[in-house]
Amino acid sequence: MIEALRSTLDLNHHAVIVVAEGAGQNLFHSSKQRLDDSGNVLKDDIGIFLRDVISQKMQEHGRSVTMKYLDPSYHIRSVPANASDAVFCYLLGEHTVHAGMAGKTDMLVGFWNNFFTHVPIALATLERRMIDLDGALWKGVLSSTQQIPLWKSV
Repeated sequence: MIEALRSTLDLNHHAVIVVAEGAGQNLFHSSKQRLDDSGNVLKDDIGIFLRDVISQKMQEHGRSVTMKYLDPSYHIRSVPANASDAVFCYLLGEHTVHAGMAGKTDMLVGFWNNFFTHVPIALATLERRMIDLDGALWKGVLSSTQQIPLWKSV
């Protein structure tokens, strides 16, 4: 990964790294599982870990880098809903209440092709959605963001 980052910096003089919350938990060596007040497992922060490792590795290679570490979770959660969000949430709630009043259970309300749908929870959780890394969608993401696929450059 460091070599891919170095080549990106050489080429573009900047890079953006985005990591999913909870990624890379295998890189941490915590002996005790931490829980929040609700009993949910607290994940170690991969962003801080990467920031520190990248700084260290770049220094070892004699490179000076300036990094900005942003955790957008606070920013995303702190944005007030606009009118469209409010209407959509109202409609989700309305359809959920109607489903409950009709005696429907073990289901969730979804929105598909401009229609509100009743989706059985078993169906919604049947499999995890994955992006094909050789498919058109991911290639479009890489192209539009001008990213180098890390698995091809290592």
